[in-house]
Amino acid sequence: MNYEILMPKRISFLIVLCTLLLTGWLFSQEHDGTVDVGRDHLVDESIEEIQTKAVQASDELVTTKDHSASDNIQDKTNIFFGILVGKMAPVLFYPVPIAPTIKMPFLLVIMVMGGLFFTFRYRFINLRLFRHSIDVIRGKFDNPDDVGEVSHFQALTSALAATVGLGNIAGVAVAISIGGPGAVFWMWIVAFFGMSMKFSSCALAQLYRKVDKDGQVLGGPMVYLEQGIAERFPHLPVLGKLLGGLFAFLTIWASFGGGNLFQANQTYKLLSWQFPVLENYKIVIGIVFAFLVGIVIIGGIKRIGEVTCKLVPIMCLLYCGVCMSIILSHITDVIPLLKSIVKQAIFPEAAFGGFAGVLFQGIKRASFSNEAGLGSAAIAHSAARTNEPIREGVVAMIGPFIDTHVVCTMTALSILITGAHLDPELAGEGVQITAKAFSSLGTFMPVLLSVAVAIFAYSTAISWSYYGERSTVYLFGKKVVPIYRLMYVLIIVIGPFLSLENVINFADLMLLSMAFPNVIGMIIISGKIKKMTDDYVNRLKSGEIQPSSQQ
Repeated sequence: MNYEILMPKRISFLIVLCTLLLTGWLFSQEHDGTVDVGRDHLVDESIEEIQTKAVQASDELVTTKDHSASDNIQDKTNIFFGILVGKMAPVLFYPVPIAPTIKMPFLLVIMVMGGLFFTFRYRFINLRLFRHSIDVIRGKFDNPDDVGEVSHFQALTSALAATVGLGNIAGVAVAISIGGPGAVFWMWIVAFFGMSMKFSSCALAQLYRKVDKDGQVLGGPMVYLEQGIAERFPHLPVLGKLLGGLFAFLTIWASFGGGNLFQANQTYKLLSWQFPVLENYKIVIGIVFAFLVGIVIIGGIKRIGEVTCKLVPIMCLLYCGVCMSIILSHITDVIPLLKSIVKQAIFPEAAFGGFAGVLFQGIKRASFSNEAGLGSAAIAHSAARTNEPIREGVVAMIGPFIDTHVVCTMTALSILITGAHLDPELAGEGVQITAKAFSSLGTFMPVLLSVAVAIFAYSTAISWSYYGERSTVYLFGKKVVPIYRLMYVLIIVIGPFLSLENVINFADLMLLSMAFPNVIGMIIISGKIKKMTDDYVNRLKSGEIQPSSQQ
């Protein structure tokens, strides 16, 4: 099947972005290039603050004259994207009243409401088929003759590689620092409902995926939004194409900013923080990081799956192992601590912003960490070898559980049990709070944490390259893939040099915006998945569906 959708006019978008960032590197030798921002940074600011920054950026764009060429190119680029962020953020993060004293950004409302809707729509599928999900992940239902490129386990680890990262380490620390222990409880709740949302997205990705003559899969929200809505409303195919195209466009932007530029930049910052000798070796770190990413992504999802199925379990086990060592060293404090998490979630202290503040921090960090609702993981899960779309949805729903209920919980307990979040000098610092918790096991542990963060960043970069690549294929066709891959690794090389805070913020806005077309579209076409889910559960209960060895 030929699924190339050529849009030559939009190729200029990719070329301009690459040229812009490459030129910025050529003139950026005098900058320190460290960026300490991310998607959480945006929603920590008020709408008024964002708008004020946009006005300031607009003024700076006009008045900046007396800088060198390197300053002008990089600064004006940063200022330009600052203006875009200032215009878009007030809309995407518009505070929606959900209770008399509680307001939540518009995008978070979309994700939270989506989780609630799909959990009830599929009658708590996240509980009913949880055990079955473990069996499928273990390979009991694998069939090598099914259509697809990777196993269930490889698809899951590829998706987890993109989600398990800085949000689990730094984001959780910030949530506790600002919202107190109670924020952890609301992270658990949001992730619980997010499991059903991820189930829906990945089941749809399997149902509507396209497979070409070479066996390569094209799937994800851009495909199921177009085909599913056209099937549901034959007279409105343009709606599906619009939502699918919008999702692909947003994914490409997100991959170029949050997927590689931010990961390379933060890797350099954290490694040079622990190893000062590396401060003058930005180009070396950039080239090594780009090389390691390039040798994997050139092999597509098969190679990515082969790497992540080994890397993700190891990095999660090592990280959680260190956290467990901290927890076990204070084992008598665990039960009281868990009680305080629940108590502070319902009756929080005023210092943490009251109930509204704690609730908001928990919802925000969980939504951003496990990315349920964004639809990105569906692109990886669409490539799994299976002829049962519901089965892959069941596998995918474990993602938020591992990301939030396991990894984030390990981070949270380590921080709370050591009291690292109570250090006034580290208020809101993120990674530094977690590093202090790790230092309770020895002065060398923060060094190990920095290495772990670098590995998390690497795994995120290789998985997000696939997301951007598939979206590129959807919009431009397969012929553009080599160009995309080349640009992706080039941006990694220049990542340690750049100081483009607003470019990163813009990319994160694109990432979060992916939830809008995805969740709205999934709600529209959820009826078909509901019927297929009921049928699958009935066949499973009746014994019609058996493990591969028994079929």
